[in-house]
Amino acid sequence: MSLIEKQRIGSFLCKTARCRLQKISWFPLTIILLLWPGGFQLHGFNAEVSVDEFVAHLNKLVPRLLKRHGVPGASLSLVRAGELVWSGAYGYADLEHQRPMTVDSICRVESISKSVTAWGVMRLVEKGLIDLDEPAQKYLKTLDLPRFSQSAREITVRRLLSGNAGLPLGTIGQSVEYPPGDGMPSLRDYLTDEIRLIREPGSGFSYSNAGYNLLELLIEEVTGRDFSSYMADEVLAPLGMERSSFSWDERFRPAMPMGYELNGAPVPPYVYPARASGGLLATADDIARFIRAGLTGVPVDNGVLNPDIIRQIHTPQVEIRGLYGLVAEGYGFGHFIETLSDGREAVWHGGQGHGWMSHFHAVPQSGDGIVILTNSQRSWPFIAEVLNSWSRWQGFKPVKMGRMAGAGKALWALIVAVGLSSLYQAYRLAAGLRNGSRRLAPLSPKSRIRRAIRFSFGIGVMSALAWSAAQPYLFIMSVFPVASIWAGYSLLVLAMINVVSACCPRLEPRNAGPQASGDLSGRA
Repeated sequence: MSLIEKQRIGSFLCKTARCRLQKISWFPLTIILLLWPGGFQLHGFNAEVSVDEFVAHLNKLVPRLLKRHGVPGASLSLVRAGELVWSGAYGYADLEHQRPMTVDSICRVESISKSVTAWGVMRLVEKGLIDLDEPAQKYLKTLDLPRFSQSAREITVRRLLSGNAGLPLGTIGQSVEYPPGDGMPSLRDYLTDEIRLIREPGSGFSYSNAGYNLLELLIEEVTGRDFSSYMADEVLAPLGMERSSFSWDERFRPAMPMGYELNGAPVPPYVYPARASGGLLATADDIARFIRAGLTGVPVDNGVLNPDIIRQIHTPQVEIRGLYGLVAEGYGFGHFIETLSDGREAVWHGGQGHGWMSHFHAVPQSGDGIVILTNSQRSWPFIAEVLNSWSRWQGFKPVKMGRMAGAGKALWALIVAVGLSSLYQAYRLAAGLRNGSRRLAPLSPKSRIRRAIRFSFGIGVMSALAWSAAQPYLFIMSVFPVASIWAGYSLLVLAMINVVSACCPRLEPRNAGPQASGDLSGRA
């Protein structure tokens, strides 16, 4: 190759370096996705693999996932063909004292409580004490709904059970948490501030703690009993859930793990003024017994509800759209419902509280299910990956909750893309400032519209990040606790570069040809 040919090649590379820097950024993304731990792995098991073989797989997988996602401990149970076939625990119940998690650890299962509460309500329906389509106000003797006026009659028991009553999520977080034994508001006082309409009853799904807490009061009004006592006698004890309760018992304390926040701070035991939506304390085994009782494709005598009532619980009452629609098609009575890749239906519910996360998934037709209880708010990616392994073992494609794992990888890919874009733009900006082709001139008429767009983008992103940082709770922070932080930082850097670039326009034309000073900074 002659010297002239080499110079021409060098000239071509110099002219196209800017384009190459942009295009090459996708290559590392591909490598990252292929090499990402747990990504695109083909596990050597399927529906023909035995329980023992799948458990051996979990024994390798779960400790690795706990470490990767920073989750202290987890307790799991498996239901196979209508039988509780295995339970296991991993990691720590208390990091400070190195107390291990065990199968007897009593955890806060949070919103799985709704699924169990639905059984308590349907027990009253089966006895003929309440009617699903009657207004809830009919059964509430000590709590009026005057603020709802004309809409009060539309708040039926059915709609409360199915999240279609138009009620809000309700207050969450530390403001409604109380140390066991301390004074706290009565259920009625608590509901007085919680119950309000955010949409017309019957107009669509709206996930609501407030609705289930109103059902707690309804149960007490109809039965004349304390909610926890009623649930213990009518649901928990008959199902064999001997280590579960909707009320705090000091005897639970030695067996209860410490919860852990997103940042790893410990969370000591606490209770809520209302219990129906998230107050159940239980072991993984007991939630597995609850799953077993609701199986309709295998002969199970649960001693609480007849099969027709259970099918009604598992029948979609309202279509789910929006964010929740990504993981379920409908909501029954205290159960999310999704159609699996093989056409069967699965029912499930998850729970999240201050320091805790939980999940169960079940296929009533086949009699199979899984329970995952953890003592950390960082657990959703962990839960998603375990669910994906369980799905493959069951012989169908990953359940929709398993999409969290793929979404997490996509978010990391986006972070890398934003990071590379930021580096490239920073290089262009620095090169321009260094050679004098860019100067601080925010009022310059040069490319004014384009710079105004970049400036507005940068300020908008920084404002959104500032708002997010000020929020006590963000859904994305709980789903992707580590990745969301990195995403925030990468977006902040990108926003700042755009603001500075908009204020420092290119004021001199760039020299053309290979004799240029090596400036690859591009235009403003």
